[in-house]
Amino acid sequence: MTLKNFAKTLLVSASLSLAAVAAHAEGIGASLLTQQHPFYNELAKAITAEAKAKNVSVEISIANQDLNKQLADIEDFIVKGVDVIIMSPVDSKGALAAVARAEAAGIKVITVDVPVEGAKVASYIGTDNYAGGVKAGELMAEQLGGKGEVAIIDYPLVQSVVNRVNGFKEAIAKHPDIKIVSIQTGITRAEALAVAQNMLQANPEITGIFGFGDDAALAAAVAVKSSGLTGKVKVIGFDGMPEAIKAVDADPDFVGVIQQFPDQMGKLAVETAIKLKAGEEVPAEQPIVPGVYTKKQ
Repeated sequence: MTLKNFAKTLLVSASLSLAAVAAHAEGIGASLLTQQHPFYNELAKAITAEAKAKNVSVEISIANQDLNKQLADIEDFIVKGVDVIIMSPVDSKGALAAVARAEAAGIKVITVDVPVEGAKVASYIGTDNYAGGVKAGELMAEQLGGKGEVAIIDYPLVQSVVNRVNGFKEAIAKHPDIKIVSIQTGITRAEALAVAQNMLQANPEITGIFGFGDDAALAAAVAVKSSGLTGKVKVIGFDGMPEAIKAVDADPDFVGVIQQFPDQMGKLAVETAIKLKAGEEVPAEQPIVPGVYTKKQ
C-alpha cells in the first residue's frame, strides 16, 4: 500500500469512527445513584420506558453510591457527546465538578431526586423533600399522641435527605413534649439495622424512629422486634416502595411512609431532556408533591 493510499484509508477510517461516535452520542446519558434501592430501580425503568416511547436513545450508568465512579461515568458521557445528562448525585457537593465539566462541554444537566449543592442546572426534578419531612413529623406526632422520644436514621451526604430531615425536625419542634434524642447515619439496610439497635440500646425510652428512606425504616422495624419492643416504638419511612407499603399494612410497628413517585420523576426527566435538546425553556425546579401512606383501615 502506498503512503498516499494509506493516508486515504486512514482518513476514511477516521471519518467512519467519528460518524459512529456521533451516532452513539445522540440521546441521553443517565447516571443514577444506585441499583440497590427499589426507588432507583423504578426511576431507571421509567426513564427507559419514556425514552423508548419518545424514540430517544438513553444510556444508563449506575454509580453504586461511589462518587468516583459517578464522576467517571459523567466524563464518559461528555466524551461521547450526549445531548443531555440526567443525574442523581451520590454526593450533593462532590458532584459539583461533574456538572461544571458537562456545562463547559455544552451539555445540559438535569438532576433528579437529589440536587447538586452550589450548581445551577437546567432543571431539578424531585420530591418536595422538605414538605415530605414535615408530613413525616406531623404523622409521628399524631402517632405518639404529642409526647415521646424520637430517633432519626440519616444520610447527611445527600441534600434531598437533609431537606426531609430538616422538615421532620421543624414539625417535631412544634410539639415541645417530643424530643429528638438521637440522629445517626445508616446508609444501607445493614448499617441502618446496626444503628437502630444501637440507638434503642442507648436510649431505652425511644418511642419513635424516622428512617430517611424505606431501607432505613424497614431495618428499624426489625430492630424494634429484635429488641423486644414491639408495640412500643412507632416507625415511619420515606419513599413508599412496594415492600414498605406491604410492611405498613402488615407490621404493627411500621405505622406509615411518605410516598415518592419515581415513575413520575423518570417520565418528566426524559420529557424535560427532549425539550432541552429542542432548545426550549424548562422550569428550573419541578417539584413533585409526596403522599402519605398509613395502615389500611
